[in-house]
Amino acid sequence: MKITEIRLGILSVPLRVPFKTALRSVSSVEDVIMEIHTDTGAVGYGEAPPTGAITGDTTGAIIGAIQDHIAKTLVGRDVDDFENLMLALDKCVVKNSSAKAAADIALWDLYGQLYNIPVYKLMGGSRKSITTNITISVNEPDEMVRDALNAVERGYDCLKVKVGKESEKDIARLSAIREAVPRDTCIRIDANQGWSPKEAVRILNGMQERGLDIEFVEQPVKGHDFEGLKYVTERSYVPVLADESVFSPADALKIMQMRAADMVNIKLMKCGGLYNALKITSAAEVYGVECMIGCMLEAKISVNAAVHLACAKQIITKIDLDGPVLCREDPILGGAVFEEKDITVSDEPGLGIRGIEDGRLKYIC
Repeated sequence: MKITEIRLGILSVPLRVPFKTALRSVSSVEDVIMEIHTDTGAVGYGEAPPTGAITGDTTGAIIGAIQDHIAKTLVGRDVDDFENLMLALDKCVVKNSSAKAAADIALWDLYGQLYNIPVYKLMGGSRKSITTNITISVNEPDEMVRDALNAVERGYDCLKVKVGKESEKDIARLSAIREAVPRDTCIRIDANQGWSPKEAVRILNGMQERGLDIEFVEQPVKGHDFEGLKYVTERSYVPVLADESVFSPADALKIMQMRAADMVNIKLMKCGGLYNALKITSAAEVYGVECMIGCMLEAKISVNAAVHLACAKQIITKIDLDGPVLCREDPILGGAVFEEKDITVSDEPGLGIRGIEDGRLKYIC
């Protein structure tokens, strides 16, 4: 199976409600879709969201990295030369983790198709289904309560609540949500780097002292501040999950060695795809550090790849793969089945993606 061509397009999918964090606000998914075509007729699908505020990867940067570097590296090579393809992909351009992730996902898709096996079974095949939380965007407390109650009515029993935008309001936001939802509802919070270390400790301990029962906090301080992250982890009543601090297996390993966080979050767009994500899970298994699998604001192609990883590895104990259910529609054919909080992996070869609804993908090359 030889790679013959790479095609790119833009997929636009509206969201149910605007997605707001301490870093950004968006109303639709606008992702770059990558198709790797082969001489057998098999096509591998990848996807990359432009999240400049987090990864630095804009739409133009993703397209440029693929056209100018990644395509030239991959076209003409055999999919069966998988390890060397992955090494070449990593070396062909510095950073550009989202573009690399799109290519990595498409290559895994083809590799599974080549050997007629779903990717999650190639990686270990631990389970067929997982349960995700759903994100509650940061807004005024009454609006966040409405969104939380709507999620509970739809069957979600675990909420990931965005905070960190206005620290003085965060306790009020969480108090209002905790009072409104059933007591057994799991609440996780994501500060998206919004607090200073001392501020984070004060706010988190205040939340627990008020009985808000927070399961964990995601990235309370700046991503580069490993010492600050460790400071919070050592002093907070709330367990700490590292997210924007983890852009590579080396980052994850350093955090584990420093004990700078209680858990690490794996996002394919930050680490460059499934190949590097597997390295993070291996390190986590050695150090006994649980992992969360997360996503950016993505449509189903790339989130589907994350589902395969989650279904392969038991060290991934927390699931935050709500991107597709935040979308108003799903134009992706095949792949995992998302039924609100319940996600079931496909047993089709590769990643199980059969294509995109006619007319939805705007090809650019």
